[in-house]
Order: sequence, then structure tokens, then C-alpha cells
Amino acid sequence: MAVNKPVYLDHHATTPIDPLVLEVLERTQRQFFGNPASNSHSFGWGAQALVKKARQQVAALIGADEREIIFTSGATEANNIALLGAASAAPESKRKIITTTLEHSSVAGPLDHLEKQGWDVVRVGTDATGIINPDDLIAGLTDDTLLISVIAAQNEIGTVQPVEEVARVCHRRGILVHSDAVQAAAHLPLDVGALGVDLLSLSAHKIYGPKGVGALWVRRCHPPLPLDPCFHGGGQESGLRPGTMNVPGIAAFGEACRLALKYRDEEVPRLQGLNKRLLDQLQEQLPGVQLNGAGQPRLPGNLNLRFEGIRAGQLMPRLTVLALSAGSACRSDDPAPSPVLLSLGLSKQEAASSLRIGLGRQTTEEEVDFAAERITAAVQKLRSENK
Repeated sequence: MAVNKPVYLDHHATTPIDPLVLEVLERTQRQFFGNPASNSHSFGWGAQALVKKARQQVAALIGADEREIIFTSGATEANNIALLGAASAAPESKRKIITTTLEHSSVAGPLDHLEKQGWDVVRVGTDATGIINPDDLIAGLTDDTLLISVIAAQNEIGTVQPVEEVARVCHRRGILVHSDAVQAAAHLPLDVGALGVDLLSLSAHKIYGPKGVGALWVRRCHPPLPLDPCFHGGGQESGLRPGTMNVPGIAAFGEACRLALKYRDEEVPRLQGLNKRLLDQLQEQLPGVQLNGAGQPRLPGNLNLRFEGIRAGQLMPRLTVLALSAGSACRSDDPAPSPVLLSLGLSKQEAASSLRIGLGRQTTEEEVDFAAERITAAVQKLRSENK
């Protein structure tokens, strides 16, 4: 079977929009252009109905109540609303936040900002497994701790974090728990009740939906979760995200969530098989190929590999027929070694020798075999040139 080139293996950066999702997006653009805030005519009613349906679909993916879903422009906005909003609403006696060295920049950035404002931000590291020890997070809890933020699945090395164990202890002490679940949503069973979190961030374009739309799940409780808006205006989305709603994007996001739930049970073992197939071929044909982070628990389509003696910057130009990355897409213009890889205990040279491979819904065995062949040839040639 012929392989169409280039082969896309960068699904952690973004996923191609599913054809069924694209149909919803295009149909909504054409037929449902009304403003959902318009209550006096059928154009607004139609848009309202689509938003409600999408809210139900997003909620179903994570085992939530539809009233708990706040639509945003993406996970970056959702993370900012969660962290900055919680900090803004916090009493003066709660000025400490605990997080990890594995967080995405859209979590690390707001926390850096809060630290500059005088907040005590504690960043807990990991070992070579890339999995946070929950005891290390829990050990830092004090009476002035407001919140813990723990990524559900790491976006570079794919390791799955023990959010539920952390949340269980935090809730006994009245501490809020936030999780960036962007990478986890398409592949891991997410039930916010079982996880025990208070705030959870999602993004459409990581689950075969469109770019520019995401959601923040906010647990309903009495009294309401203390969360101040980061923006002010029309009062949409319970006042937390004012502005005219992106109805086509929201409707498409809902459809992407429906499909993620539908395909997950069959897609996860398929991706795990492809992942193993690719890793086995590379390690059989090349000496010095190491997997960064633990093999399990890990996102089923993730491989973060380092190739002894080869810098990723040398290798990538030889692999233009493959869409790969040397790290997070959100810091692709930064030549410095990945902070996540350094936090595993890797040297700067080892971190700079690493490639991230992200398999996805459209990835085939033929593409995996083609990728293994091309990566092997490129590494062998570079090694011979570097002798």
C-alpha cells in the first residue's frame, strides 16, 4: 500500500479535523449564523440549541453536568481563567499554589505571573519516569495552600499523572485541584467525579476538532467555587468568559467530543499496537535509542525518543517526509533544551537529542513502517558522517 507523503506524526501539536466534525462546522457556519444571545427570534434560538447540544456532548466526555461547562477560545484561556480566576478570588490567607515541572506553558505562564505578584508557587519535580510522586506534591501542602495544578497527561513525553490520588488528599484539606486534560481527553477515560478535581481544561483541536475553541469545567457546588473572571463584558458563560460565542466552533467541538467517546475503546489498543511496532523496529535496527519517560502509564500514541550521538536539530532536516517535532509546539521557536526533559534528569545534550512522535486516528501500519525506515536511515547516515 502506497504511503501519502508527508506522513503526519505530530498529533500532540494538533490533530487533523475529523470529516464529520468539519461537516458540522461548515453546516453551522452556513445555516446557524444567529447570535445565541438573541432571544427574540428563531436565528438566535437555533444557535442556542446548538450550543446546548455541544455543552451536553462535552459534558458527556468527562462525566460532567452540562451546566458546569464554560466554553473558551481554547485550553490556554481555560487554564488562565482557572488559575488567575482562583487566585483573584482567594482570601489573603491563601497565597500558595503547588504545581509540577511537567506543566504546559499555558499553566506555567500564569503561575509565573502570579509568582511575580508575590504568590508562593511551588514546583514539584519528577525522576526519570516522568511521573510525579503524589507524596511529593502532598508533602508541600500547608494551611495557606489555595490550589494544586497537575497535568493529566504530559504533552511532550505522554506520561499519565496520578491526579486522582492528589485530589483525594487535597479535598480533605479544602484545597482546590485543577488539571490540564488537553492531551488526555481523546484517549483516557475522564470522569471528573472519580478524578475529584474542581477545574479541568479541554481543547477541541487536540481531539480532532477545530482550532480556537475549548472549555473549562467548573465543579458546581454550594457555595459556588470562588472564581473571578479574567475579562469583563457581556456576562456570557456565567460571567467567566464574556463575548459573543463561537457557535460553529462550539458545535464542532461537541461533535469531536461525541466521536472521541465513540472511538476511544477501539482506538486506544490500536494506537498502542502501532506505538510498539514503531519502537520495536527502531530499537531493533538502531543501537542507542532510548524512550524518555516511563513506558506506562502513557498516552497510547506517544513516543519521545532520544538517539545517542544525534542532535534533533541535525536529524529533523533529514526527515522532511515526516511531520515530527523536537518538543512542545508552543515552544518550537525556543532553541533551548526542553525544561520537561531536563526535569527527568536528562543532560542538555540528551534533551537536545530527543524527538517527539505522536500517532493518531489516521495513522496506519504502512506509515509507521515508512517512518521507522526513514528515521533509521537518517540516523545511520548522520552517525557515519559524525565519525
